[in-house]
Amino acid sequence: MTAPQPPNHPLVREAFPELAAELVELLEQEDERELAATVRSLPLVAECGCGDDFCQSFRTAPHPPGQPFGPGHRCVTLSPADGMLVLDVVDGRIMYVEVLDREPLRDTRPAQG
Repeated sequence: MTAPQPPNHPLVREAFPELAAELVELLEQEDERELAATVRSLPLVAECGCGDDFCQSFRTAPHPPGQPFGPGHRCVTLSPADGMLVLDVVDGRIMYVEVLDREPLRDTRPAQG
């Protein structure tokens, strides 16, 4: 199941290829193959915005801040070598990627200018 990419949003795999590859690998290890297949088309919609220095989390779908995800929501906790990765999934779609206590992600997209 592949969600359509919202307009003007880069893909996670383009911005953070190492993280995207890690997500696929960890999801497959957790027998979450359908979710792993969606990582290729996962959009990078917005940063978390909490301001905590240990947080690099981001939204992969529009979502009103402070609102619960509602029915069909589940958390998928992954086991990376360092830090924490937790996915908020709604009806088989990754909505939010929690990236905590990890080395800074390196954005590999070319600079706009």
